Amino acid sequence: MSVLPDGAYDVIVIDADTTDDGDVRIEVTITIGLFVGHVVALRGRHVADRDNLNNANDPFTLLGVPGTMRVRDGAPTFVPDPT
Repeated sequence: MSVLPDGAYDVIVIDADTTDDGDVRIEVTITIGLFVGHVVALRGRHVADRDNLNNANDPFTLLGVPGTMRVRDGAPTFVPDPT
């Protein structure tokens, strides 16, 4: 798997689930720019809280949520857009 360059990327959540240990796992796709269409998987601690979405009992509430994925030193973090 190649590492995305550090920076901010506009993304949308295309898949969400919980893991066996209770973490939220999401997949986002980049929606604009050079890396449009790339899919990135993130888990638990890399998903920032917006109105407790990542703590919801139903991770499917994240499906279709737009946001920003920030990559720093090769590590991605997802922040949902404010409502």
